[in-house]
Amino acid sequence: MIVLTVQNLQKAYGGNAVLRDVSFTLQERQRMGLVGVNGCGKTTLLKILAGLEQADGGSVSLAKGLRVGYMEQQYAALPGRTVFDEMKAVFEPVFALEEKLRSLEAQMAAAADETQLRRLGDQYARLSDAYERADGYAWKSSIHGVLSGLGFQKEQFDQPAELLSGGELTRLCLAKLLLQKPDLLLLDEPTNHLDLEALNWLENYLSEYRGTLLVVSHDRYFLDHVCTHVTELLLGEAEQYEGNYSRYMKDRAERFEIRMRAWEQQQKLIAREEAIIARYKSFNREKSIKAAESREKRLEKIERLERPEDERQVRFRFEANRRTGDDVVTVRDFSKSFGDRTLFSHVDFSLRAGDRVALLGPNGIGKTTLLKCLMGEQTPDSGFVRWGANVDTGYYDQKQEGLHPNKTVLDEVWDDFPRLEQSQVRGALGLFLFTGEDVFMPIRTLSGGEKGRVALTKLMLRRDNFLLLDEPTNHLDMDSREVLEDALENFTGTILAVSHDRYFINRFANRVIVLNENGVREYLGNFDDYQARVAWEKSQQDFDPRFAEMTRTEAGKEKRKIRLAKEQLKQLKESVKQAERAVADGEAAVAAHEALMAAPETYAVPEKAAAAAREYQRLKDALSEAYSAWERAEEALAEAADD
Repeated sequence: MIVLTVQNLQKAYGGNAVLRDVSFTLQERQRMGLVGVNGCGKTTLLKILAGLEQADGGSVSLAKGLRVGYMEQQYAALPGRTVFDEMKAVFEPVFALEEKLRSLEAQMAAAADETQLRRLGDQYARLSDAYERADGYAWKSSIHGVLSGLGFQKEQFDQPAELLSGGELTRLCLAKLLLQKPDLLLLDEPTNHLDLEALNWLENYLSEYRGTLLVVSHDRYFLDHVCTHVTELLLGEAEQYEGNYSRYMKDRAERFEIRMRAWEQQQKLIAREEAIIARYKSFNREKSIKAAESREKRLEKIERLERPEDERQVRFRFEANRRTGDDVVTVRDFSKSFGDRTLFSHVDFSLRAGDRVALLGPNGIGKTTLLKCLMGEQTPDSGFVRWGANVDTGYYDQKQEGLHPNKTVLDEVWDDFPRLEQSQVRGALGLFLFTGEDVFMPIRTLSGGEKGRVALTKLMLRRDNFLLLDEPTNHLDMDSREVLEDALENFTGTILAVSHDRYFINRFANRVIVLNENGVREYLGNFDDYQARVAWEKSQQDFDPRFAEMTRTEAGKEKRKIRLAKEQLKQLKESVKQAERAVADGEAAVAAHEALMAAPETYAVPEKAAAAAREYQRLKDALSEAYSAWERAEEALAEAADD
């Protein structure tokens, strides 16, 4: 069933037409990714579909009764509400249903005759079904599950929501939206501010989502694992593709080649016909002139194909002036603290020529600080770094702090490379889409993506053989990321890159180094290989990284402590299972009693109907206590697991 139809949609801001003629359809249960270069109108389109903006032309048709949910990038929580209160507000219709059920129970207990009881019982049965469908029996566990999945800690549940950071508020907005379970879910960059664990949870959740999804995201790994279809906004129009992001990239290239070949063949046909017409006319005879006119008429009737256009892309490559020795860099016993806070310690690793390493780790662990220590911009508290022969180091700073805000784009690059001619500098900037008057724009007026392209221009011109890259794909559109990956793929030097872009890591890395407070762990391969290895390690019962540097005696003592802790965990898990069974039994008893109360014969005798209502209330109270016991068991288990 088609749930959304967009036809000839148009939207302009001033003289800038963002959406020119956008048409596409969305089927029930499809999960569609909306992609395109920065500024092509993806967010604008979502806002129009959500009813937050008006289109200048065209139409949007939604299936009758379709519930639409839109994730806002700027979300404001109500003052005085905790995080849990914000989530609880989603279930206000459920609580209203529960109040109606309580009221009906009281009315049934006081019913004067069988007819009234039967009427109330029918109402009660319908409301009970609606209450169950709305997760009325499991609203607390639903809230806990979604909040925990998106990275909220239990101690944050009672925190005032208005004190959350911008990123946390965005996650809270996403959590509320997921609990509402709209028929059509519109998400704008939902992976922002999520760590790796939360990303995995969200991907699994959305992959099993029963509704329809339209999502804007620069996270290509996310689009690969979630989307069943992709729509590209290109030059103000929309093109639909089946499959995930990788399939879309392949099909897109094939479509472009087919169109280009068709256009080139038609151009050859037109040129040949025009040459024949010109030759006939040159004879200057009546017969040849008529032949020329006949061919001209046929040529005028040909439907001219437009030359296929693609959005402008960055086009560049990295080259090295010289080759390093086999050993590029060796780091030994690096540590770094700020005040009482230790970022990392005992960091040891080595890079050899040609290594392509992704540096991973949780936010705040000091990945950028480690790169700056290697560059000499910061000093480690302990340890040393030994450089190999002929190593020329180039650094890409994600914050672009090395750019001068009052310089023009041209001067920013030319001042660093004064031996180049202006034409050479402008040619390099042209590879990064700075053409014409663009090169005279002040750095302070540039967007994040434009500043990144200036920094990449300078990095390319340096021709270093060891690249230190700090989040190089941030602010770049998807096409630019693909070109950056192609450039790194052909680079003959060595790379150490900090990145949260899992697709990027898969493309360039042959090693993964994970930074933690006590050092690093290394894995061969790309991101998928690293994930597979971590999953395998978790499956090994005896695996524990704490044993790696312990003596056999210390390891034995630690293992005994772990065994005791595991026994305690086992007992707590059994308590949770028992509580779960009690809840299940309670729900079954309540459901069975609801069926009894829905039966007309229950109300044949008013005294029996009143007794049935009292029994139902007792079962509901018992179920509520079972839920509380389950919650207490879960909390005890979580505390033991944290210890």
